[in-house]
Amino acid sequence: MFHDKPIIGITGGIGSGKSTVAGMFGEIGCLVISSDRQVEQAYEDPDVISQIRKWWGDVVLRADGHLNKRKISDIVFSDPQQRKKLEGLLHPRVASLRDRRMAEAGDDPQVRAIIWDTPLLFEAGLRGGCDAVVFVEAPAAQRLERVVRDRRWDEAELRRREKSQWPLDKKREISDYIIDNTADADYVRGQVREVLFRILAKRFPDQT
Repeated sequence: MFHDKPIIGITGGIGSGKSTVAGMFGEIGCLVISSDRQVEQAYEDPDVISQIRKWWGDVVLRADGHLNKRKISDIVFSDPQQRKKLEGLLHPRVASLRDRRMAEAGDDPQVRAIIWDTPLLFEAGLRGGCDAVVFVEAPAAQRLERVVRDRRWDEAELRRREKSQWPLDKKREISDYIIDNTADADYVRGQVREVLFRILAKRFPDQT
């Protein structure tokens, strides 16, 4: 269905700036599909709210009836079985939203490639659907600084969440391209342009 547009998966450590890099691909004509945004949509589904409430009770509800995602995170990141149960509920809905968005853009000539901004790209088994995977590189100290600033996490919370994901060395090794997100934005944008050029050149050799 999407054979004329390469699918590029974005991966990397927590706080590495994956969504920032994905957004830079969006600036140069790519459609960015954010799994985090689609999870937010799924959390608004009344069936999802009802099921999560059945599992864990009113503690996961805010006063306005919406889900308290911090409470849910506390549950699933301390119990792998509960996390798998939640993923089994959310992942099919996220996949459906992703496919719908791709179908909408499938015939759009302005879309050069499709970006999957998916934190659990490998863990969710999505590598096989990508034409290329880009690993966003950033050192541990810089990633910690970012999550402390942007998410109000401490180091223990970062480590706790990292334990639920594949080791970074493994992700890096099996990715196709690496983007260094340690310097200024212009430096990163230059890498993004180069990576997209190389992916498109490989996909459409007669057009480059």
